[in-house]
Amino acid sequence: KESQIPPDPPRAESLIIREGLARMLESGVVVPEGLMAHGRGEAFDYLIGEVTISPAHDAIQAAAATLLIANHPVISINGNVAALAAGEVARLSAACGAKVEVNLFHQSRDREEAIAELLQKSGVDEVLGVGASSNIPEVGSSRRRVDPNGILVSDVVLVPLEDGDRIKALEKIGKKVITVDLNPLSQAAQHASITIVDNVVRALPSLTNLISKLSNKTTLDLHSIVDNFDNNRNLSLCLNHILHRIKELQEQKIKVNRPSSTRS
Repeated sequence: KESQIPPDPPRAESLIIREGLARMLESGVVVPEGLMAHGRGEAFDYLIGEVTISPAHDAIQAAAATLLIANHPVISINGNVAALAAGEVARLSAACGAKVEVNLFHQSRDREEAIAELLQKSGVDEVLGVGASSNIPEVGSSRRRVDPNGILVSDVVLVPLEDGDRIKALEKIGKKVITVDLNPLSQAAQHASITIVDNVVRALPSLTNLISKLSNKTTLDLHSIVDNFDNNRNLSLCLNHILHRIKELQEQKIKVNRPSSTRS
């Protein structure tokens, strides 16, 4: 279905993404709660400036190195990620050899199959997780169900747009977790091993490109990149960016609205 959004509005790209998510709601890939979560993320993207900031580039580099040295990397996909970036997931999977697994909070077999079909149409060779019956401990939601050939045996899991509880549970059983989250204060961002504070539609292509660039590096070089990354420090830098940008915007507004002086 062709977009009804004209190309000239200043927020055209954002509007087109929203329109696409709404269509995915109709197909069952996205749930209403996913639309609300996207809106929350958009708010933080406005604060960041709708660009990939320097700390996010550093996190993407660490994530790329981590995926390259992983033995069994897995990309965990929910409805929003499938709707926003199914093609990019396919390209990333091919670039780093990661398996792709559907994992949902609002789980149903029909929804799993709809997401798997979308991913396969977008170029993913094999989609795990449909009807998965293995469980990870300490997760109360349907997201505890994982594929025995995917997340259960993984060493590194990339989980864009993730919930914090499952990240904690995955790390407790020995997984290294990479997440993409526009909110540096979220539980997911705070508990992940590597948090990319960026929009998933920007982060995944950047991650794929950087994996290609780093693929000729030695294992020692890749480990050095990972070891030199500090997630807490990176999150602090992201918050500093937001604070400085808000101050700059505030000062610009004051300058624009400041009344001119008058003489008596």
